[in-house]
Amino acid sequence: MIYCVEDDAAIRDIEVYALRSTGFEAEGLENGEQLFAAIKKRVPELIILDVMLPGEDGLEILRRIRFSALTRAVPVIMATARGEEYDKITGLDSGADDYLVKPFGMMEMVSRVRAVLRRSCAETAKDSAQLVLGALSLDPASHTVAVNGESVTLTLKEFELLRAMMARPGVVFTRDRLLSEVWGTDYDGETRTVDVHIRTLRQKLGEAGALIGTVRGVGYRMEAQP
Repeated sequence: MIYCVEDDAAIRDIEVYALRSTGFEAEGLENGEQLFAAIKKRVPELIILDVMLPGEDGLEILRRIRFSALTRAVPVIMATARGEEYDKITGLDSGADDYLVKPFGMMEMVSRVRAVLRRSCAETAKDSAQLVLGALSLDPASHTVAVNGESVTLTLKEFELLRAMMARPGVVFTRDRLLSEVWGTDYDGETRTVDVHIRTLRQKLGEAGALIGTVRGVGYRMEAQP
């Protein structure tokens, strides 16, 4: 599913028609409110987002998309009538994957959608690669964790915590960063939540739990060696 967020009904209808006629499933939405209501029902493969929207503009909506754990990985193509370099840089720095400047041809739009989706699929495949540190292994594709070949049962949050740190061994994660990456920035809980999950995670991993190091006064990191 591709969501086209555009307040101009004529443009929105053409975008949706062009996508559907080239094999994509698409839906047109007028504003951010409609977009987030639709996301609650179905997370899209990609969003085409107009910058100049009434009320909450496209850049504000983009920041909300990137702050949410549910949608932060969804590719976004920004569309706007403004072609200034500043606007492009602002959009890309805010997390846009590509940019369309109005007026743009529908085939150009479809071509960019395909290109962004190809890149997204390649990144997803890379993210699904098995992670191994010493006796500890994590397979994102099968959602399994093992220590010395023995399966370890983890909760979803424990799994995501471990995955985030194993993907970047040696990198120090603050509690706030882990809350943002695993629970999402809209989570209202305390950073102590991270400490509790790290403690139970270490217990479940047994000897491999020593791979999770504590950086006093800062947070945690995955060590290359226990």
